[in-house]
Amino acid sequence: MSDRNGDDPGESREVFVISVAAEITGMHAQTLRTYDRLGLVSPERTSGGGRRYSRDDIEQLQEIQRLSHDEGVNLAGIKAIIDLQNQVRDLRDEVDELRLRLASAEQSARGGRRGEIVHVPRSTAVVLWEQRRRRGRGGGDGGEDAASGDGR
Repeated sequence: MSDRNGDDPGESREVFVISVAAEITGMHAQTLRTYDRLGLVSPERTSGGGRRYSRDDIEQLQEIQRLSHDEGVNLAGIKAIIDLQNQVRDLRDEVDELRLRLASAEQSARGGRRGEIVHVPRSTAVVLWEQRRRRGRGGGDGGEDAASGDGR
């Protein structure tokens, strides 16, 4: 399983208690709690309920601060922006996955250029084929089709 950036959660990574995260971002701890409550940032929790902010959370808080102070966006607008950014990220991931699947399907359809064995599913389609008689030399019978007998 991986976190939102694809990092292995078992891997050691830097986390900060709320007071340190507040100091790093230049915000009050109460502001960080409010942002958590509103869903603008979602720090991990300890078994005792204490918030632990990752580097990604710190960057998210700094982006929230920039949007709020520099751009004048209210918290509802910031929430909408964050949600849209997350949707875009998820859609990009999905497009990447679909591109890989398409490339794999195209490779299979080409029959594997490196001598791979390619599974070709059996078809249940039935093809009807009737041989058309060629017109004989020197005239003929007006172009009638021997198979149908009606000249089509």
